[in-house]
Amino acid sequence: MPDVVALAGGIGAARFLRGLVRAVDPTALTVVANTGDDLRLHGLHVSPDLDSITYTLGGGVDAERGWGRAGETLAVSTELRDRYGRPAWFTLGDRDLATHLVRSEVLAAGGTLSEATARIAAAWGLGFRLLPMTDAPVATRITTTDGRDLHFQQWWVGERAGPDVAGVRLEGAADARPAPGVLEAIAAADAVVLCPSNPVVSIGTILSVPGIQDALADRPVVGVSPIVGGAPVRGMADRLLPPDQLSAAGVARRYAGFLDGWVMDTRDADLADEVADLGVRVAVTDTIMTTPEIAEAVARAALGLVRPWS
Repeated sequence: MPDVVALAGGIGAARFLRGLVRAVDPTALTVVANTGDDLRLHGLHVSPDLDSITYTLGGGVDAERGWGRAGETLAVSTELRDRYGRPAWFTLGDRDLATHLVRSEVLAAGGTLSEATARIAAAWGLGFRLLPMTDAPVATRITTTDGRDLHFQQWWVGERAGPDVAGVRLEGAADARPAPGVLEAIAAADAVVLCPSNPVVSIGTILSVPGIQDALADRPVVGVSPIVGGAPVRGMADRLLPPDQLSAAGVARRYAGFLDGWVMDTRDADLADEVADLGVRVAVTDTIMTTPEIAEAVARAALGLVRPWS
């Protein structure tokens, strides 16, 4: 079975990965996740994208929300807020806290984020290898037009992406190194898949880690557009992308230096020639992945652009 590497953000990537693990042997799959959204809260290390992937593929996600744990309760967060006056803008559920406690315990004992991720993934029975993009601290920072410098989660969750964005800064990225196994997995991959994640603060953050984008140069790279009909399927890519990139073709241009294949939604079929003119092979299909079956069809369409896939 061919080896596949997926570069992934959070919720949108997790929904796509439900299909990718049906299209390929999960034991031949390595998922490299964005950690620029990580934060410390109440003394705990929280990794939102790693956890969204783990809960979704491990069968424990709240399917209605698309994030967090199913059957979640909020006793601890409520007590922290109401009795102790602790910040309440980022709510941690009681079940979710167990994951953060395990991760923080590993890190406090001198372990790495990779080691903590492997321990959590094993507990959830994930059949594929899940890696953080780096073990080093990297923080996505948002500069607002009113002159503030906010952690991405403070801007996105705490202020509901309200403030206009003047710029995005990746603190610590230049000094980071890929986590153990990341470059090796890419070098051995028969295909690298860019999940339909935010091009700026998910895929872009992963590619900012020195060595990762360079490693894609001689690999077959395919991606799934996170923009459908000129708008993001989820999230706030429209608040962060330059106007000329706010389309399925625009995001393909962003990746054109290393992109070989691009999957676009049927609503963007009129942009297929524009992408093809970049020298990128194109597949057009339904990319609104409301079911694992649709996600599988999208994954097969993506992989079929770089080689015959059984």
